[in-house]
Formats: sequence, C-alpha cells, structure tokens
Amino acid sequence: MKQKILDIYQTYFNRKMLVLTLLGFASGFPLLLVLSTLSLWLKDVSWSYKAIGAISLVKIPYAFKWFWAPLVDGKKIPILWRLGRRKSWAIMAQICLFTSIFLMSRWEPQMGKLYLVLAAISVSFFSATLDIVLDAFRVEMFSSSPESQGSGAAVFVLGYRLGMLFSGAGALFMASAMSWNDVYFIMSLGTFVGILTMLFAKEPTPLEKKEEQKKTFYVFLYEHVIQPFKDFMGHKSWKWILCLIFIYRLSDAYIGPMAYPFYDDMGFSSVEIAYVIKIFGLFATILGGLYGGLFLKKYGIYKGLYVCVFTQGLTTAFYAVQAYVGHNVPMLVLTISMENFSSGMATAALVAYMSSLCNIAYTATQYALLSSFLSLARDFFAATSGYVLEATNWPVFFVLAGLMCLPSAWVIKKIQIEENKK
Repeated sequence: MKQKILDIYQTYFNRKMLVLTLLGFASGFPLLLVLSTLSLWLKDVSWSYKAIGAISLVKIPYAFKWFWAPLVDGKKIPILWRLGRRKSWAIMAQICLFTSIFLMSRWEPQMGKLYLVLAAISVSFFSATLDIVLDAFRVEMFSSSPESQGSGAAVFVLGYRLGMLFSGAGALFMASAMSWNDVYFIMSLGTFVGILTMLFAKEPTPLEKKEEQKKTFYVFLYEHVIQPFKDFMGHKSWKWILCLIFIYRLSDAYIGPMAYPFYDDMGFSSVEIAYVIKIFGLFATILGGLYGGLFLKKYGIYKGLYVCVFTQGLTTAFYAVQAYVGHNVPMLVLTISMENFSSGMATAALVAYMSSLCNIAYTATQYALLSSFLSLARDFFAATSGYVLEATNWPVFFVLAGLMCLPSAWVIKKIQIEENKK
C-alpha cells in the first residue's frame, strides 16, 4: 500500500505535472466561451434559437487546425523565438487569445452580429492554434520517457476540465452577479495562467544552434507538410490507426447529442442535471483520467486501449438501466459517474496513444492531424444518433451505442498483428 501511494506521488506530484495542469487549464477554458456560455449570453439578449444555433459554426477552426499546424512547426516568431520554438508560439497565441476575448467582452447588441461573430471566430482560431502548440509541448516533454505519456495526458486533461469549469460553471456563477461583458473580461484574464506558466516552463526541445538557410516556399512545403504526412504513413498500419482514432470514442460520442433530451424525458430538472453532471460527473472524469494514466504506465498502451474501450462500452450500455428506472437521482449519480470515469480513462488512453505515434520532428503537425480526425466522429457520425433513436427506443439506443466498442477492439488487435509482422 505504501509503495502504491509512493508511486502515485512520484508520478503526479512533480514540477512537470504542475506545468501540464496549468497548460491544460489554458487550453480548456476558451472552448465554452464560443459554445454553451456564449449561447446563454445570446439568449439573455434575445437572439433567436436559429441565430444561436448558427453561431455555433464559429468553432470550425478547431476541426481544421491541421491546416496551419505546419506553420507552427516550421516558422519562427520574431523576437519571441529566443524563448524557444514552442514557448514563443504559445505566448503569441495567448496574447492574441486575450485580445480576442477582450474584444468579445466589449460587444453590445446595438453593435450588430458581425462584430461578435468575427471576435468569436478569432477566439476559436487562436484557441485552436494554442491547442496545436500545447499538444506538441506535452508530447515532447515525455520524448525521453514515453511510458509516462499516459500520466501526462491524464494531468493535462485534468487541467483542461478545470479550465472548462472556469468558463462554464464559473462564468454562470459570475453572470448572476455582474454583466456578461464583465464576465468575459474576467475570462480574458484566464490567458495569463498560460502565459506565466510558459515563461517559467522549460522548453522541451531546445533550439539548435546551427544557422538555418532561408527556405523557399516549396522547400517549406516539402519539409513541414509533405514530410510529416509521409513520416506518419511510415507506420505499417497507418490506415488502421486512423480508423481506430475515428471509432475509438464512438460509444461516448454517439450518446452526446441525445444526453440532455434523455434526461428531460426521464423527468430530471435542469437543477438536478447540472448538480449531478458538474459535481459528480466532473469529479469522476478527473479520477478516471488519473487512474487511466497510472494504468497505462503499469500495463502499457495497448492493454490500456483494450480495457478502456470495453469499460466505455459497458458504462454507455448501462444508460439502458437508467432508462428502465426512470427518474431516480441516486441512479443518475451512479450512471453518470460510471460513464464519466470510463470516459476519463478512455481519453487518457487515446491521447497517450496518439502522442506515441508522433515523430518529435513533426509533433505539432501530426498531432493536429490526428486530433482533428478524432473530432469527425463527434461532429459527423454522431449526427445520425437521432435517426437511430427515432427508429428504436432509449434502452435499445444505449445498448447499440455500447456495442460500438467492439469494432475498436477488433481494430486494436489488427494493429498489433500488423506491427508485429517482420
């Protein structure tokens, strides 16, 4: 028991993990400022539901961040570059992010919708850029100890969730005592967490001292766009890897759009839903992520992927029990806690796996590509969930969603066989 506690302490309580927690916060808090938190602000100023739904398109930069990731890998930021390749880009992105959120905080309804839309797109763009840098920074921190990628991913996700709590529940709490403009101004100050952390953090990949020749556009295109893709395709089973990343979180992603309608059909009030999700759900997600990191470190990535995907499928299917029980808060606490715990584990496993696939020479580009591909399952395939529900019922829907873990398990086995071939 003492040895286990010592292992946990040595794994999570060190300077690296503190830095990753703070950087996770910096990465996570901007997202809700252009999603649910923004929706509530717009509802308060009497925007139509159609307009509120349409403005959700401002998050599109997150899905296409792979497009400009090569610039992050290959271009220098004047003056700031002296701080390091990753640090310079991270600080610049957060300065621009601060400016964008600040501009949102100055918006008034009489200024028109275009101003807010452009400011929100700017927030999404610089937040996505920051994600590119911080993902690369995190992966490169453990380049010399890849077995710790799972623990690093878990801690980063912990910080990410805390950031979302700040811009979600924190913003709602503040909005009850002040104007939305003041709330968004306070949110803009959250960027200083990442800026200060980066100033004191150690650059994971120090700059080479050799003098670089000026590159033509075609040389840059080859070295920072074509080469990263060719390098990734060097994996024996790269097609199966992309397939796995797309389907690995399907069980969880598929029920996402239907979660709130389900709670409403079961008779849960908005207060009950918020209480269970924000307290028990968040706590379970954090614990699941931390446990997932320890599990991966002890048993390895592939075993972790197997265990996490089956756990995710089982806890998704457990919602069918909730559907039969109906309005029962203790059961909802159990259902959401189990699902969020397994979701935290699966996130840590998948992030660690994607991190292990990246070549340190092209970290930003390759990780941006993989994470963008991951979002397709959530934004594209999960859109069919309503059709499946209408053709079945709640219990059948959740069982089918749970069974979506099986293809992932088969693909993991396929990858292992391919990788073991000589």
